[in-house]
Amino acid sequence: MEQNFPTAEQLAASLRAGEVTSAELTDEAIARMERGDDAINAICVPDFDRARAAARDADRARARGEDRPLLGIPVTVKESYDIAGLPTTWGMPAHRDYLPAEDAVQVSRLKAAGAVVLGKTNVPVGLQDVQTFNEIYGTTNNPWDHRRTSGGSSGGSAAALASGFGALSIGSDLAGSLRTPAHFCGIYAHKPTLGLVASRGMVPPPGPALPVEHDLAVAGPMARSARDLTLLLDVMAGPDPLTLGAAYHLTLPPARHERLRDFRVLVLDEHPLLPTGSAVRAGVGRVADALAAGGARVERDSPLLPDPAEAAVLYTKFLFSGSVAHFPVEAYEQLQARAAGLGADDQSLDAARLRGMVLSHRDWIAVNGSRELHRHGWRRFFAEFDAVVCPITPTPAFPHDHDPDLMARRIDIDGAAYPYFDQLVWAGLATMPGLPATAVPAGRSPEGLPVGVQLIGPMFEDRTPLRLAELLEREIGGFQAPK
Repeated sequence: MEQNFPTAEQLAASLRAGEVTSAELTDEAIARMERGDDAINAICVPDFDRARAAARDADRARARGEDRPLLGIPVTVKESYDIAGLPTTWGMPAHRDYLPAEDAVQVSRLKAAGAVVLGKTNVPVGLQDVQTFNEIYGTTNNPWDHRRTSGGSSGGSAAALASGFGALSIGSDLAGSLRTPAHFCGIYAHKPTLGLVASRGMVPPPGPALPVEHDLAVAGPMARSARDLTLLLDVMAGPDPLTLGAAYHLTLPPARHERLRDFRVLVLDEHPLLPTGSAVRAGVGRVADALAAGGARVERDSPLLPDPAEAAVLYTKFLFSGSVAHFPVEAYEQLQARAAGLGADDQSLDAARLRGMVLSHRDWIAVNGSRELHRHGWRRFFAEFDAVVCPITPTPAFPHDHDPDLMARRIDIDGAAYPYFDQLVWAGLATMPGLPATAVPAGRSPEGLPVGVQLIGPMFEDRTPLRLAELLEREIGGFQAPK
């Protein structure tokens, strides 16, 4: 496999200079998929004929003098996005034959920007796992170690990018689904501020594709460089034209700083509810050292930081409150009985998961009030800091674990076993209050696996963590292709 792959920015420059055509780039990307994807299984729905036609159209448009942000750039799309004429299953066998009639709003924006869509990338069942496998399309392997997961739920997109299958991809994030696969596969991803990116058409089949405003979930970009993340976010960002877009126009504020030495950063490598593995702590340390060497103000603690333990419990309740909406009445009543038996002093994550699954609307309002207090705390925090550097999960990519009882699964953190879903506490730090977070490569574990960290920024100031990611890429390096 090649030692590196060009970025979207580099491909765009080559296309503008006439050094290559979109048809050539598309054929090259397809050939790479046909050579390498049998071992990775990232591309679950290829669309090569239409991609080649789109590439020829892009070349003709460029010959006419057109120049759009992604004109002629080969990309992939997470399977959960509707693309007219291609199946959208979310990995659920009951919907293996569902074909949407129109493109998701983000697919429409990719095409309007000139992108060439090569196909769709694999997902876990219902997008509800930290791994990527399902009965329809099988298992996606980590390009660095095929015995390990590529992450989830945007694991197919991350594996595709790490393997050179297209220059960009779009995914989504509710529980780290952009950031965790980026961390596991050694690429970049950005979880936008909640509400920044329209998500109509990324809906469980069979739809309908309504302009729903989600509580936690976002759509976002994935790439092999920090600058490419910004390029793709600028295409994706903005309200749905069916709703807020009728009245509002998006203008993101610029990054707070352009130089590394001007940033004020809080570095965290331990969570009060879960230990951080040594490989991930080392990755956080490498980033902290680079920040300090570049002259940034680096702190290791602050009384302004909203309580991470309380944040994890709140996030867990929100996350699991939506997981039982379609449970049979009998099963739901059993959960209610179990939750009623919890002790009032039980503030564990297991208890939060159970309480979240039976949260009444009245209780949800109370939990939401606590979230608003956290959001206000973050506003005060970001008056003194520009970003938080912290883990995405406590470990690098772990071996495939297909135990159907998700609650029985365990993750190994330096030889000790912990509940599988506890690893989501770091993802929830940004997701619960709706903050933007950029996943960046931060080196390798002793076993040679990628390690990433996330840069959390102020709400609707997405360009600040993205700019910090770009500066760090210069200091510590960025994506490297698996050997």
